[in-house]
Amino acid sequence: MAPDKPRPRQLALVALFWLAAWQGLAMALGHGGLFLATPLQTLQALAVQLPTAEFWHRIAFSALRILAGFGLAVVCGLALGAAGARWVWVRRLIAPPMALIRAMPVASFVILALLWVSSANLSVVVSFTHVLPVIYAGVLGGIADTDRQLLEMAAVYRLPLHKRLRYIWLPGVFPSFCESCIAAMGMCWKSGVSAEVIGLPDHSMGDALYRAKITLSTPDVFAWTLVIVLLSAALSALAARGLRRAKAALCGEVKA
Repeated sequence: MAPDKPRPRQLALVALFWLAAWQGLAMALGHGGLFLATPLQTLQALAVQLPTAEFWHRIAFSALRILAGFGLAVVCGLALGAAGARWVWVRRLIAPPMALIRAMPVASFVILALLWVSSANLSVVVSFTHVLPVIYAGVLGGIADTDRQLLEMAAVYRLPLHKRLRYIWLPGVFPSFCESCIAAMGMCWKSGVSAEVIGLPDHSMGDALYRAKITLSTPDVFAWTLVIVLLSAALSALAARGLRRAKAALCGEVKA
């Protein structure tokens, strides 16, 4: 049984509770928000940065590179997932590097990646590598979950390949693929910005976050963190909506 969808009033009460808890903890720590900025200080810091060109330049710089890594991971994940499902030797060959990427800390990989690429392109490489295993596993799982009886029936009736893709493979793979993409979107932002904090490319959000930290501008740290969280959530929601629309269009389903 699916859980009840929370009502707007309930969501508002939950938000108010946690804002009050945040405010209370910040006041308890004291020191003018040095250790924990209040919600108001965070919004004030964000309001100061919003009208500046540098703020939007940093967002564009980081977002383009992180989303480029995400897009490359989706393309490669689809290709590798399909190949791994088709040929066992491909799946066995790919398994060790996928497991290694999953286990390796982001910081360790970033330090290694700095030996190979410039800091400006670091977030592309890091977001790509850390998202790829998630997309690959989602595609592989979706193919494995596809109804074999439908495939056998399609073979018996000699259904054309394009119809098999549209009516059998796509509906079977899309649910798992969608979930992996939504999860990967949040991961790529976290790993991409973490790479920027270590590599410190100029005009990036990670560089701004690090500069705010070393100058003890805690409200700015919270403001940039809030921006990153909101961007990640918004793009995850857009990705989910776009994937549902794509499924409806490709599989001929009626959109809810």
